[in-house]
Amino acid sequence: QVMLVESGGGLVQAGGSLRLSCAASGRSGSTYLIGWFRQAPGKEREFLASIGRSGGTMDYADSVQGRFTCSSDDAKNTVYLQMNSLKPEGTGVYYCAAAYTLGIPRTPIEYHYWGQGTQVTVSS
Repeated sequence: QVMLVESGGGLVQAGGSLRLSCAASGRSGSTYLIGWFRQAPGKEREFLASIGRSGGTMDYADSVQGRFTCSSDDAKNTVYLQMNSLKPEGTGVYYCAAAYTLGIPRTPIEYHYWGQGTQVTVSS
């Protein structure tokens, strides 16, 4: 079992920045990977980025490449998502999720554990 807790959401103006945190506890392993997803109202959950254990392989969706950056602090069992140049369409609930896989998963079904989500609202 893995418990994930997101924090850092809030209200920000378009063009602004936020840093989300995902604190993990429980089961660990060398193939542990954290992904970030966004779910806008009325839409499906969308993959944004992922980072492997100890800041290994990172993957970004085209929509956030160059604006969002993943990082990790293994001592704190925490992964971060730095979001810059936020756009109004970035409004939604942001989730972190954990996957035990050797691949680079991008679909929600490939992830095994989920946090409760944190709301991000980007005003225009």
